[in-house]
Amino acid sequence: MSDARIRGQVTREHPQEAVCLLRLSNPSRRNALDHDLLAALATELRDLAADGETRCVILIGEPPAFSSGYDLASIRESHFERDAAALIAHPFQPAMEEVSRSPLPIIAAINGHCLGGGLELAVRCDIRICARGAELGMPPARLGLIYGHTGVRRFLDLIGVAWTKELFLVGNHLDAGTAERIGLVNRVVDDEEVEAEALALAAKIAANAPLAVAGNKSVIDLLAENPRLDERQEAELLALRRSCFAGEFREGMRAFREKTRPDWRAGRSDRRAVDLPL
Repeated sequence: MSDARIRGQVTREHPQEAVCLLRLSNPSRRNALDHDLLAALATELRDLAADGETRCVILIGEPPAFSSGYDLASIRESHFERDAAALIAHPFQPAMEEVSRSPLPIIAAINGHCLGGGLELAVRCDIRICARGAELGMPPARLGLIYGHTGVRRFLDLIGVAWTKELFLVGNHLDAGTAERIGLVNRVVDDEEVEAEALALAAKIAANAPLAVAGNKSVIDLLAENPRLDERQEAELLALRRSCFAGEFREGMRAFREKTRPDWRAGRSDRRAVDLPL
């Protein structure tokens, strides 16, 4: 395929206050994750985390798919070894790490087939809403490819050894109901309701205390990766928890007592409290 082909991109929408919807768009390749799309995704997530206004992000694909995974179209038979080796330097992994370390909650609205690297992208998100008609799968073994170990680890943590082996060794697609049953997705809704369901959930998250949301996400992620904490990590988590007492927690309790809507800006303490090097 020539360099003149249409490249992937990420479009930004703001469907409601404090919520940003990022749409993966590479329709001729069923939203395959090419260099341009991945670079745009990483940039968008960094910008949104720094803007001080966004409280929740939704990732969704240009219909009818979420993402078909890695863009493998650039591997040419005439330069196979060189092009295939370039996968190691592919910007896929840096983009995935950007998703994982974002302080903002990220919802994957899986509005269609979600395969390979596209499924890892969804797994890297905090919450997954899945269309009933979507299929999810990991085809590396069918392509003769050994998948990256950092990606495999994410599946092990989410669905355990047995289902990770079935996904990666068999290579069959899972239907949405099975994906929900094994914990690969949080919930399944009718196809036409995926975006609306994700927006409703994002609105609830965005209405909560932003530093508390970011702090709780940090705690969950740290504990998921480190079942046994060292003294430094314990101290950092205690400091993180104390940081809310003079700010958002005080405002939340005021609103609770007075039966009013909390003003989180009034209760905001130093944002650095949630930027600890956990």
